[in-house]
Amino acid sequence: MIRVLIADDHHVVRRGLLFFLKTQKDIEVVGEAKNGLEAVELVESLQPDIVLMDLVMPEMDGIQATKKIKEQWPDISILMLTSFADKDHVLPALEAGAAGYQLKDIEPDDLVSSIRQIINGENILHPVANSKLEETLREEENLPHVKNPLTPREQDVLAELTKGKSNREIAASLFVTEKTVKTHISNIFTKLEVQDRTQAALYAVKHNLTDGSSDR
Repeated sequence: MIRVLIADDHHVVRRGLLFFLKTQKDIEVVGEAKNGLEAVELVESLQPDIVLMDLVMPEMDGIQATKKIKEQWPDISILMLTSFADKDHVLPALEAGAAGYQLKDIEPDDLVSSIRQIINGENILHPVANSKLEETLREEENLPHVKNPLTPREQDVLAELTKGKSNREIAASLFVTEKTVKTHISNIFTKLEVQDRTQAALYAVKHNLTDGSSDR
């Protein structure tokens, strides 16, 4: 069972998420939090596998709560579920440690799919959030130039990864097996000295590793 904690200050949102998630045989909602501070406290006592985290909440916002959770319990995943997709929210949320960023207008089935993919070690970005992320990072001045340590195939995988694609989607796009994709992603993490897909995507965009212009 995937143990889920819902953190949102709106009762109606929590009820809606609870109602749908309870219909999934492999998901168990273990608790609900009305604000970020309560979310941190419940994570400590309930130890969920994943937290569905709203961004704007009283007491402590979702970004602060995510930072505290990831500092103390790095194995617990965070999926941001919010109404905001602007640059002032997307990048800080990912830098805080969120493994996914989805908007609240997401279809229920897609939300469940996102939860399962994150639990399987993948990172999920809503297309709008992904677009804002790339736009924000490319606006930064004086981006450092680094030598690209990746092979051509690893760079292809990284380019697909930064688009928020799952391992299955990357495999289909590049005509390779999912096992091969997993191997390439593991090599990418090692070479870029990052811990997860979100960090790899951030690194890639910041250092222009997905446009083919870096040295090999």
